[in-house]
Amino acid sequence: MPVDPESVDLPPNPGVYLFQTKAGRVLYVGKATVLSQRIRSYFSSNPDRAMIPELVRRADEIECIVTNSPQEALVLERQLIRQHRPRYNSMLKDDKSFPFLALTKEEFPRILYTRNPPQDAWKWGPFPNAGAAKQVVQLLRRFFGIRDKDCHGKNGCLASHIGLCRGPCVDPDGYPQLVSNVRRVLNGDATELIEELATQMDDFSQKMEYEEAARTRDMIKSVRSVTSQQVISSTVYRDCDAIGIGIKGDLAAIVVLHADEGVIKGQENWPVIHRGDEGESIAMFIVDHYSNRRPPKMILTPTPLSQIVIDWLIERRGGNVANKTPLRGDLAILSKLARQNAAIQVERLANKSSGSLEQRAADEGAVLLSMKSLDHIVCFDMAQFLGDSRVGASICLRNGRPSKKEYRTYTVKGDALDDLRMMSEVVERWIKRVDDWPDLLLIDGGQTHLSIISKVLEKHGVQDRMKLASLAKREETIHRKGEEDLVLDRRGRVLVHARDEAHRFVNKFHRKSRAKKKLTDPLEGVEGLGAKKLQSLIRHFGGRQGITHATVNDLKTVPGIGPSLAKRIYDSLH
Repeated sequence: MPVDPESVDLPPNPGVYLFQTKAGRVLYVGKATVLSQRIRSYFSSNPDRAMIPELVRRADEIECIVTNSPQEALVLERQLIRQHRPRYNSMLKDDKSFPFLALTKEEFPRILYTRNPPQDAWKWGPFPNAGAAKQVVQLLRRFFGIRDKDCHGKNGCLASHIGLCRGPCVDPDGYPQLVSNVRRVLNGDATELIEELATQMDDFSQKMEYEEAARTRDMIKSVRSVTSQQVISSTVYRDCDAIGIGIKGDLAAIVVLHADEGVIKGQENWPVIHRGDEGESIAMFIVDHYSNRRPPKMILTPTPLSQIVIDWLIERRGGNVANKTPLRGDLAILSKLARQNAAIQVERLANKSSGSLEQRAADEGAVLLSMKSLDHIVCFDMAQFLGDSRVGASICLRNGRPSKKEYRTYTVKGDALDDLRMMSEVVERWIKRVDDWPDLLLIDGGQTHLSIISKVLEKHGVQDRMKLASLAKREETIHRKGEEDLVLDRRGRVLVHARDEAHRFVNKFHRKSRAKKKLTDPLEGVEGLGAKKLQSLIRHFGGRQGITHATVNDLKTVPGIGPSLAKRIYDSLH
């Protein structure tokens, strides 16, 4: 039943409003400086967006959350969109797959390249170009000595010896200043930082503290080396960003051109789910894009930004941010270039999504399981032979295709002989090392396997990071916790492919493991049988075949082989 405008009574305050159904499903999230006035526009006879009549028809009620300021409403809107992923809101496509850079807030902070940054860390990102983000980490470690692993400051690691870490075991007193400098570089304060360091260097020289002056000089050189890298100029220092958007149906591409002193330094491309309003898609992107990075002095956009967004950008930068929609001059040329690049990118995205059979299979599987996406699947399977050569393996599918560099094999270390305990051990080991959580963790097995692995995920507190399912071979049935079992049809072929690939891969590893075990010399593990005694045995019996056919009494006749050692040799061979 369409929402009734007479029943909507929102206050005249800034805040966020939510169109939702009786079942509690959120269809749309919006922000407003004055909630009561903003809501009236949705019931006008001439709506400004094509999706509004359908939104009003599908919604059963409108809820609101009042905030202290329009800027708070802007941040809350972004959080609620990420949480509920409403059908009628524009949003970044596959935003969970973009990496971040993070600095932990430990006593001696570490720099992380991660897709799931810690909540209490300093963050920069997300970055659509993963390679560029990794290069930033390499440069910062090389020039500043920021550590990337938790070594607890004990027994200096290799990184400290080769100059990649100046942490607690090298320079604990100077490390906080290094961290502060790295934060300023990533925040875009490179010029101001260089000026401050140059002043410090002059002061040290005048005081004849030449070692400190030389150290400061090296730091200036490091800052300049990092900020001069073109591949990361888009993330550490920018004067002007030109934003363009290309649209094709529900798919859009947003391009950001980063310019400094009138020269284009870099470009970032972002796929976006577009819901019919160009201005809303641009505003959504800007809030996402600059939430973990410092805005530039000027932003060029195809349509003017609202005052709420501009005020939020000024607050984020800590200084003035100009927003322009130029029609002529050099800035108009830069803005046009961003739009042209965006149009090219959206065509490439449309062709890619329509032409990939594997991606289509992943998308169909996501619809079948009522998931946002199935672009990243990890599947586990186990293998053994009468308790011998107990192994496990995991495979990874990206966009429906095998990502073989992410395949992993495991040799079971515990004494478990059943598949359930073996798989629990292997999944637990995987959890401790994973840094990119999949959309779906799939295991080969039935309801019991699902229950056991679900407890493993809960034990480590990662049950909310991904969906869990088990796939039983009988009738190709998918089991999920709290949901009805589902017999797969052709739409689930990506899941069957993942299970079959895991089965093939683990069996291949199992065959190799058993073959390697057969080639091992059984005499090598005999306690007390060293190289000299083994040589005596071979000489006495004329070779391995003679040793194999010898009795315990025969073995005792060899010099240096006593009764107990003879018995151990015989047992190992038989």
